[in-house]
Amino acid sequence: MESLTHIGEAWVQAWNSHNLDEIMSHYDDDIIFYSPLIKKINNDPTGRIQGKEQLRAYFNRGLEAYPDLHFELYHILEGVNSIVLYYKSINDKLSAELMVINEKGLVIEVRAHYK
Repeated sequence: MESLTHIGEAWVQAWNSHNLDEIMSHYDDDIIFYSPLIKKINNDPTGRIQGKEQLRAYFNRGLEAYPDLHFELYHILEGVNSIVLYYKSINDKLSAELMVINEKGLVIEVRAHYK
């Protein structure tokens, strides 16, 4: 199996650039995304977003809400067609994101976790 580490490294670089097009290039059109922050930013009790356009709008709101956003990557863990990124996120919170990767190298599902 080819290493998926490069996907995680490119993802962090995209976020730290604040370039929304570059960030979105990592996600499949049919992405399913779960995060406790969705509850806060989108005022959505399900914590779930489906589809790339909805995710783009959510990320745009997040970039506006956190203009000094910078992620500090600590570890990338590899699984079967998946990675977990462990990093310092907004407001110095620790975060771990499970990303399921399809055969095109795009993220199709995310489960975000924060401490």
